[in-house]
Amino acid sequence: MGRRATPYFLILPSFLMAAFIILWPLYQIGQISLHDVNRFGMLREFSGLANFQALFADPDFLAALWRTLIWTLGVVLGTLIVSVPIALILNDDFYGRSIARVIIMLPWAVSLAMMAIVWRWALNGESGMLNSGLRGLGLIHTNIEWLAQGSTAFPMQILIGILVSIPFTTTIFLGGLSSVPDELYDAAAVEGAGRWQQFRHITLPLLRPFINIALVLNVIYVFNSFPIIWVTTQGGPANSTDILVTYLYKLGFRIGKLGEASAVSMITFGLLLVFTIIYVRLAMREEKDA
Repeated sequence: MGRRATPYFLILPSFLMAAFIILWPLYQIGQISLHDVNRFGMLREFSGLANFQALFADPDFLAALWRTLIWTLGVVLGTLIVSVPIALILNDDFYGRSIARVIIMLPWAVSLAMMAIVWRWALNGESGMLNSGLRGLGLIHTNIEWLAQGSTAFPMQILIGILVSIPFTTTIFLGGLSSVPDELYDAAAVEGAGRWQQFRHITLPLLRPFINIALVLNVIYVFNSFPIIWVTTQGGPANSTDILVTYLYKLGFRIGKLGEASAVSMITFGLLLVFTIIYVRLAMREEKDA
């Protein structure tokens, strides 16, 4: 009994510390979301679910919620689709592979806020590099105000999100590809399998656990991503590019509705928790079926 309990005693301090770091702020935010709060964070009377009701009566919140789902889905799926072929190319042995890997990974060394500032300059409607490039190629004849309207700003932000997420995701896939034995490809080639058949029947199944890891980490990361939206448009124009995290920031630090901002935090936490539970259950079911 003593030896069996030893591992649990060893991890108990770390577990308690992690629980305190996570659960105490969650408890505080939950308290604020259920109370009437002044601009300085002082709790007044208990208000129940009034902050949540106020949120769901606000069309800007519902639009931000829907936009967050599109943002997360677009960036994560786009990143996975683009990163797989890049990882396959970088995994091949060719002259200059090390330099190519450095070029692909280089944006990862730059902070997300700095990347967003560079893209804001590039998308400037008057002197941006994108307009200059498109006009030089003859694709457009007048400048486009990319960030001045939601119909162009939000897709461009999704594109930026994909580009800045590629280095991290590609690194995960390269780790997975390096674990695939070359003997499997040699045997498949002897049997006459082409590159597509090798990818479909060898690479993709063995890469699947790494795709799952990249999927979960990217969903959590992108769902809460703040810098790209905020630096490029601050959720504008007219809140047309707001996602939950920028909407929360405006509620809490611009308008001073800390109770409703905390309610947004609780909803965000709940959505990510539901996603994680569903993912874990599906992953456990797959392991049992395997």
